[in-house]
Amino acid sequence: MSANLSGIRHTQGFDIIKPLSIGAMILIMLPLVLLPLASIFIFGTNKGLASFWAALTAPDAVYALKLSIVTSFWATIFNVFFGLLAAYVLTKYDFWGRNALTVTISLPTAIPTAVAGFALLLLWGPFGILGQYLSPEAQIMFTPYAIILANIFVTFPLAFGVIKPVFDTMNRSLEEASATIGATRWQTFWHITLPALRGAILSGALLTFARSVGEFGSTILVSGNLAGRTQTAPLYIFAKFNEGQVEAANAIAIVLAIFSFLIFSILFFARDWLDAE
Repeated sequence: MSANLSGIRHTQGFDIIKPLSIGAMILIMLPLVLLPLASIFIFGTNKGLASFWAALTAPDAVYALKLSIVTSFWATIFNVFFGLLAAYVLTKYDFWGRNALTVTISLPTAIPTAVAGFALLLLWGPFGILGQYLSPEAQIMFTPYAIILANIFVTFPLAFGVIKPVFDTMNRSLEEASATIGATRWQTFWHITLPALRGAILSGALLTFARSVGEFGSTILVSGNLAGRTQTAPLYIFAKFNEGQVEAANAIAIVLAIFSFLIFSILFFARDWLDAE
């Protein structure tokens, strides 16, 4: 009993460690996260909102934002579907090579994105292993389809990495009960398994989408970075900065920063709500 009391006595009254810990955390975050993010907003609005809006609504800027959203959307759809399928197969079935497949799916997270883009060029480029057999009209590289392919590659493990742990810890009693009353495997999956995964699916989709929107290293190699054609928002920032048009680059940077904040806010609050249902 005395040992328990001595263990909690130091937390009674004012706890000096609490403000010191919070202060140390904020102090560390200040130069690494908070000030860099604040700087783009300060710089972007120091000439007034009219100047910011003009830079943001430039035709090439609007196109770059739209292209990033569309290509990220299709990459997210594919990777959520694949992540769900892979998590189901690798959880439900025990077979030779299962661990190797799991490691392979996770591998893109460890590969530099520039290497990923280069690998895609060597495979699908005009002189690539497979691309050399495609007609000029069917070439994938340096088109929006190449951006989707690059986004799929670099975000390949994200949805899978969120969904599979939920599969691993899922209570199987409801699935077994549905099988005993004559439900087919598809009915069990659709009505029992899938609803239990909705929080993980939402999280995987948002993570994949956010990562795809911000992808740079692989897309700059496979897209050609052509303004108004294959230039995504991160590539637009890079191109405008190199041209000395810092205001134009900063306007898109602000939008991407706000976009990321909104995505992770939804991820934080909506997943808690879905898991609580």
